[in-house]
Amino acid sequence: MKLLTQILCFLLCSQLLFGQGFQFTTNKTKVSIPFKLINNLIIIPVKVNGVELNFLLDTGVEETILFSLDEKEEVKLFDVQQITLKGLGSQAPIQGLRSSKNILTLSGLECKNHDILIVLDQEFNFSSTLGIPVNGIIGYPFFEKNLVEINYSKKKVFVYNEDRIQTKKITNRYKIFDIAIENSKPYLQTLVMIDNSSIEAKCLIDTGNSDPIWLFESKSDQINIPDKNFNDFLGRGFSGDIYGKRAKIFKFSINGFEFKKPISSFPDSVSIKNVRMVEDRLGSVGGELLKRFNVIFDYKNSKLYLKRNNAYSEPFRYNISGINIQHVGLQWINEIIALKTEFVSSSQDSHYIKKDTPDFRYNFELKPIYEILSIRQGSQAERVGLLKGDIIVSINKKPTYKLSLQEINNLLKADAGDYISIEIKRKDKAISFRFQLEELL
Repeated sequence: MKLLTQILCFLLCSQLLFGQGFQFTTNKTKVSIPFKLINNLIIIPVKVNGVELNFLLDTGVEETILFSLDEKEEVKLFDVQQITLKGLGSQAPIQGLRSSKNILTLSGLECKNHDILIVLDQEFNFSSTLGIPVNGIIGYPFFEKNLVEINYSKKKVFVYNEDRIQTKKITNRYKIFDIAIENSKPYLQTLVMIDNSSIEAKCLIDTGNSDPIWLFESKSDQINIPDKNFNDFLGRGFSGDIYGKRAKIFKFSINGFEFKKPISSFPDSVSIKNVRMVEDRLGSVGGELLKRFNVIFDYKNSKLYLKRNNAYSEPFRYNISGINIQHVGLQWINEIIALKTEFVSSSQDSHYIKKDTPDFRYNFELKPIYEILSIRQGSQAERVGLLKGDIIVSINKKPTYKLSLQEINNLLKADAGDYISIEIKRKDKAISFRFQLEELL
C-alpha cells in the first residue's frame, strides 16, 4: 500500500540555520537505536525538550518537522516564528511555524540549539496511514556529523563516533560509492534502462519514500513512461496529493548492483511543480529498494556504503487491489477467552479430580478500526462496489481488529490470480465482496 508518508521531500521558502548535528554524550564507540520498519519507512524514538516522540528518519528532508502532537503531553518550544512550507503536491503552500533553541536527545546522542518546523494543518497526519503514532520527521541533522548505518536486517540504526573508530574496519565488506550532498541531501549516480535505452540518472537517496524508484518524465526527454502502466495515488506532500503512473522499467543499476523489472513511479508535472530540485536530478531511490541493503551514510566525506542483505533478491511487489486503508479510531471488542482446564490428583486413590473453574471468560479490549482511504480508479475493488469510507471488518475471513495496518497491507499485496474476500460495514449495514486480483504490469 502506498501511503501519505512515502514522498516527504520538503522545501522551505525561508532559510534555516544548519550545523545542528548530533554529538555523542557517551564514551562508547557507537550507539544502537532500534527502529520500526513500516511500509519501508524507518520510525525511531527521539526526545524533544524531554518529551519522547516518534520520528520518521528521512534523508530526503533538510529539517526536523513536528506534527500530530494531540495525544502527547505538552512539548515546550522556543523562539517561535511564522513561515511558509511548500513541496510535493498540486495545491498551494501551507502556513507553519519555526522554533529554535530546542534540545533533541536519543540513545547517547544530543543536539542543542535545534531548529524545528511545526506543521499546523491537522490533516497532515501520518499516524492513521502507518497504524502507529508518528509525531514528526528528522532529516539532515541526524546524518550531518556522524557515520550512520541503517541495518535493515536487524532493524537497528547504528551511529558511530568517528573520533574513536577506524572507519575501514566497519566498512571493509561494503561497496563504496561517491555521493553528492546538495541542499543537505544525498545524491547518487544510477543507470536506468527503460525499454532499450540506458540513461544515467542522478537520484536522491530518500529513506522517506516507500517506493523503490521515482523518475521524473518532465526533467528529461530520455525518460519515457512504458506503454504498460496505470494511474495511481502516490502520496501526499506539503502542497497536497501526488498522482502519477506506475510501471515496470527494464533495469535499474547502481554500479554493479542490478535490479531487473523493478517498479517505478512517475509523478505528474503538477505534483512536482513546487519542488525546487537540484541541477540534473532525474529521480529518487526509495525504501523498497534500499531495504535490500545494509546502508552506511558518511555525509562528511560524501560517501555511501552498500552491502546486500537477505532481502536483495525479493520480488518487487505493489498493491494490486488498489485499496488504500487507514486507521480511524478504536472500538471495544468483546472476546470469549478459553481458559485451560486444571486438574489436581488425589494421593488417596490416584485418580484425577477436575477443579471446579469456568471454561471461558469475557474479555473487553480496545481494538483498531480501519476504513478505506481511497480506491484506485478502474481497479477490481472499485468494480465490485467498494467505496471510500467503508469500514473494513475482515479480509480473507481474518478480523481486521486482530491485525496491524502493516499486516493488512501485506494481505493487499497478494499475487495476481489470488482472490480477496472483504467484509465491510457501510452505514451500519454489513456487506461482503470477493474479487480476483489482476496483473497490471
